[in-house]
Amino acid sequence: MLTGAGWLVADWQKNADGAEIWQQVAANLLMIHGGVAMLALLLLGALVPVHLLRAWRSRKNRISGSIMATFNAALIVTAFGLYYLGSEVVRPWMSWIHLSVGFALSLMFPLHIWFGRRELR
Repeated sequence: MLTGAGWLVADWQKNADGAEIWQQVAANLLMIHGGVAMLALLLLGALVPVHLLRAWRSRKNRISGSIMATFNAALIVTAFGLYYLGSEVVRPWMSWIHLSVGFALSLMFPLHIWFGRRELR
């Protein structure tokens, strides 16, 4: 999430003074963001059998867990679209959806943990 937010700031600065440095910063942050996303995919794959299915069967935290799973799926689909689809019509939509869902997920994550811990009590 931080790499995505950092990329967004750097991308906005590409047209300002010192644009060359911001172009390089944006490229590096996007590369790191992609690498971190690959690690997140590994983690998500491990969470499905270990955390998600177990919690679903025990009927715990289903609403926020479903939101988390949906947001992650949306990030995966939009990331695929941003990387592999070259359509100038679809790309802006994918970008805004990816940004919005990414920021929303970063807000939802602590809420999901809070709801889960509250349910344990």
